[in-house]
Amino acid sequence: MDRYLERGASWTALAYGPGFALLGFLAELLTGATHTVAWVIVGLGLAAITAPWVYARRRFLTVRVTGEALWQGRERLPLTDIAEVADVGAPTGARVLGGGWTTPNKYDSLPVRLTDGTVVLAWAKDVEALRTALQEARTA
Repeated sequence: MDRYLERGASWTALAYGPGFALLGFLAELLTGATHTVAWVIVGLGLAAITAPWVYARRRFLTVRVTGEALWQGRERLPLTDIAEVADVGAPTGARVLGGGWTTPNKYDSLPVRLTDGTVVLAWAKDVEALRTALQEARTA
């Protein structure tokens, strides 16, 4: 069961390209000249180049807290390894969870103290909700 789930992207983004192509097709209908096959190809092409982007964001930018672990992208951190999530300072050079060099763009960082004393940076768009979910999961 997920206590917190934040997807990196939604699959509905795949509909933007075909939606744009449909608007273009409808605009052409108003002028009288239609290129149906071309607009179908444009719609499918835009969906095809959007699919890897959505897949990558869902794989590498999903934040999830379960009853056993914190998932940051593909990295799993067992909750038993987390000592503290409140009032933890972030030292310079702290390792970012998820395998990146820095916190992803448009995400805020949450310093987390581990049981071995090191501090790592978790990240989420809603850091307060992530902190609450981690605290509740650790005490449950």
